[in-house]
Amino acid sequence: MKNSFFQNIKYQISKFKQWFLSTPERALLEAYQAAQIIRNIEIEHFGNQKISASTGNYTENVMSYWQGYLNKNLIFIKVKLAEFRLSRSVLNISEAAILEQLQFIDDVISKYNIPTEQISTIQDISNVTPIPINNPVNKKVKISDNNIANVPPVTQKTGFLPRSLGRTINRIQSDLSPQAEADFIRNYHITQRRTRIALRFFLILILVPLLTQHISKQVLFSPLVEKVRGETSEHIFLNVNMEIKALEELKTFEHKLKFENLLYESPKFSHEEVQEQMREKALEIAEEFTQESNSAISNIFADLLSLVAFGIIVAMSKKEIVIVKSFIDNIVYGLSDSAKAFLIILFTDIFVGFHSPHGWEVLLEGLSEHLGIPANRSAIFLFIATFPVILDTIFKYWIFRYLSRLSPSALATLKEMDE
Repeated sequence: MKNSFFQNIKYQISKFKQWFLSTPERALLEAYQAAQIIRNIEIEHFGNQKISASTGNYTENVMSYWQGYLNKNLIFIKVKLAEFRLSRSVLNISEAAILEQLQFIDDVISKYNIPTEQISTIQDISNVTPIPINNPVNKKVKISDNNIANVPPVTQKTGFLPRSLGRTINRIQSDLSPQAEADFIRNYHITQRRTRIALRFFLILILVPLLTQHISKQVLFSPLVEKVRGETSEHIFLNVNMEIKALEELKTFEHKLKFENLLYESPKFSHEEVQEQMREKALEIAEEFTQESNSAISNIFADLLSLVAFGIIVAMSKKEIVIVKSFIDNIVYGLSDSAKAFLIILFTDIFVGFHSPHGWEVLLEGLSEHLGIPANRSAIFLFIATFPVILDTIFKYWIFRYLSRLSPSALATLKEMDE
């Protein structure tokens, strides 16, 4: 009892030590993620320009939402950078890989000037929430309430020239600046590196579990299951469905022999010969279904091991997951509104559409056969009657809650295509 208590204390101390040693890397990664959020908002909603009223064609209420979201992430970045510098000075860690992340963070926050006094006024960063767009009470927001930056009045935002023309002029100025070529090359190399990391991570995420399942089944579990079932069990079939299938196959073979005998004037096979061939066929079918049963049992253990391998990869690849998320966001944001609406309709029709129950039925029956579980028709129909409905509700809520805010034009295109 005493040994287990001291072992538990040692484990907690080692766990805390590991957490403390990873503090610089963790703080920098969280600041880098917040900077990526700001950059994605700039690309999607402000034409790759600074988040401000002069670069976005939005109303006062919508602009206050983006300003609140911006301030939240900027303050979070400052807090995490301070935590990074403090922990790095204590731990004295030097790593060349952090330079790229620091450069990216500096490029993002250099456009904005948030006073450092705001950091001390925030008691809990996680409780700072953006201002809802649909709440008319928040249309006029005081700066002292939510630390929202000054938003130009409507008369100032609506000038003589359209804001789209102003964004075009700003883009031309940025393209003609002396640093435009260097910025383009640097962004190109960063994008190229992210694409390679994302594609490599996708391949690892797919190939490692598949290879783990196949190799462990062939090398480890199949020989072990065959040895155990061959010594301790005389059962051939795992479930009733296998037995019915084997009997139907044997009955078909018997009818085939009788049919061949009827094709000739004199019997080709005697009754004893027919019985002998039936016995040989029964042994062949028994051997076949024994192998199928062993394979189904091996699949269960191999699938569990592949899931463990998948979980280990995900747990050890936090940086790659962030890069993959950014890679997917860039692809999705780069699609046109028609392409977004087309993909949404395609996936919803496949998984929750009118013909989706047939696909779910085939998948569930294939899964039950893969694992050697009897296919219960009532359970399958119950699953089909509930799970696609839940998915459909989630899709509709996502479209109502997020798509209308992120891409209103894609939502309008989706409604037109549905009608």
